[in-house]
Amino acid sequence: MAQPLGESAFWILTALAAGRRHGYAIVQEATTASDGEVRLKATTLYAVLERLELDGLVQQDGEEVVDGRTRRYYRLTDDGAGRLRADTDLLESKVRAARSNLAGFRAAKGLA
Repeated sequence: MAQPLGESAFWILTALAAGRRHGYAIVQEATTASDGEVRLKATTLYAVLERLELDGLVQQDGEEVVDGRTRRYYRLTDDGAGRLRADTDLLESKVRAARSNLAGFRAAKGLA
């Protein structure tokens, strides 16, 4: 099995699972989807996008000029969707294990 995605890559793929996006829209979607926990910086975003593109998980999907600025769009590939599903399944498995163990947890006397 491949290494789990890093946090930035996970949220970028999550943003792109909602549809084709340009860089700033990816940042906004990742922030919204993570309830504000993730705020990607431009340097991080584009470095991770480049790596994801080299790995075949995302693909450039055109450009358009808006207010004199070029927006480059990206989309999730089938491999990217599969990788996001695999990582999501792994996270769900970890959560189930933790919840199961916490259900039987009793705080030691005097420590809680």
